[in-house]
Amino acid sequence: MPTSANPSPPTDRGPGVSFPPPLLFVGGLAIGVLLDLVLPLPAVIPDARWVVILGFALVAIGMACTFAGMITFRRFRTAVYPNRPATLVVDTGVYAYTRNPMYTGLTIAYLGGVLLTGVLWVLILLPAVLTLLVTQVIRREERHLRERFPEAYAAYCARVGRWF
Repeated sequence: MPTSANPSPPTDRGPGVSFPPPLLFVGGLAIGVLLDLVLPLPAVIPDARWVVILGFALVAIGMACTFAGMITFRRFRTAVYPNRPATLVVDTGVYAYTRNPMYTGLTIAYLGGVLLTGVLWVLILLPAVLTLLVTQVIRREERHLRERFPEAYAAYCARVGRWF
């Protein structure tokens, strides 16, 4: 069961992330497609029906995971976007399996996008997208949760991995 806390102090601005994290994934996809227009790389992803089906399946699975995380946060009335303080540590639903189901889902959907576009640049940019996600979003969220809920968040981290 999620651990609640006292209302956040008026000065608590949350993790301090000033942009919606999905923009990192959309940006990686868009930049990859633009790079392919300017500097195309050889196609390495087969142009086959099963690739398209797998791509759509990954997008659907990824978005389901992302939405499950969002719905769980809304159910417990805590901030979905990291520009507001968390009200509690959510450790049920998809959060019992991964500390970052929304970001895991977006990563899975992004991989589906790689298959659907067939653009190698999109795949090449994934490590940069994930590096920015970890350094600019996840670390800030984790610092906020450690400061706000020291014991509850430490116990949660001991039980549940960041990705899986």
